[in-house]
Amino acid sequence: MDPMTEAAAALLYALAWTAARLPWPVLRALADAMAWLSRASNGREARVARRNLELVRPDLAPAAREALLREILRTTSRQAFETLRLWTRPAARNLADIAELHGEALFGAALADGRGLIVAAPHMGNWELLNQWLAAKTPLAILYRPPESAAGEAFLRRVRANAGGQVEQVRAEAAGVRTLLKRLQRGGVVGILPDQQPRVGDGAFAPFFGREALTMTLLGRLAARSGARVLFAWCERLPGTGSPRFALHVAEAPDGIADPDPTRAVAALNAGVEAIARRDFAQYQWTYKRYKYRPPASGETNPYKPAP
Repeated sequence: MDPMTEAAAALLYALAWTAARLPWPVLRALADAMAWLSRASNGREARVARRNLELVRPDLAPAAREALLREILRTTSRQAFETLRLWTRPAARNLADIAELHGEALFGAALADGRGLIVAAPHMGNWELLNQWLAAKTPLAILYRPPESAAGEAFLRRVRANAGGQVEQVRAEAAGVRTLLKRLQRGGVVGILPDQQPRVGDGAFAPFFGREALTMTLLGRLAARSGARVLFAWCERLPGTGSPRFALHVAEAPDGIADPDPTRAVAALNAGVEAIARRDFAQYQWTYKRYKYRPPASGETNPYKPAP
């Protein structure tokens, strides 16, 4: 690694470590202040989340959507500070924040059957804590999309190595996909964030909260070619005013997720993610431009662009 990049990543880690040492009530207050500022200034996250609510919750009155927006922004900000703590504390300490486990036997059975396992982990609750739980259970490869900054990527590799266990971080590119397939064919475990929007040409459209969304076909292709099982998993934040506590869930994927027809596979994938997001709407990542790309010949335009 370039020495300057390594130094920048080390500085980012030092800043994250320092911030994470603050007591949780202080971090929560900072997070809530950031959420308030984002909404008051109509910042990017507030604009995107508000637009998503207009698209997927037209049933709500404007005042109700604004109330839900406030909760989404608070949750998103708190999750960011939670993650700083997860990234800079020992994994064993972080795992103590999991107060409930649901589906652990299902996960153990999937590991034992030797067919390979794909863990689909939507952007729900705190997926970084889920990564650390998975790493404590089994060696795995995690697919990730690298940030534009080399220092940012080096920082992510450093903090995710804190998960303990054997975690291989695989870039979302052609060589990385081959790595994942080989691991699955050997009976290994792969973790994928299934609701990241792919590049045009690398996905198919399927309904997500009643609107067509460009969705990755990679997960379905890997499952079909390898014969691996697919499970959904997520860490859902539990209610309470103290230090964050979580319920970790593992569940079967919907039928059809490995269908050779990519349209059916992505429809099943989105149905699974949507069912999880509906459990607690505010814990899902609504600050992401999920509907940026529109189906060809639909006549629709990017809904996040300001009207002319």
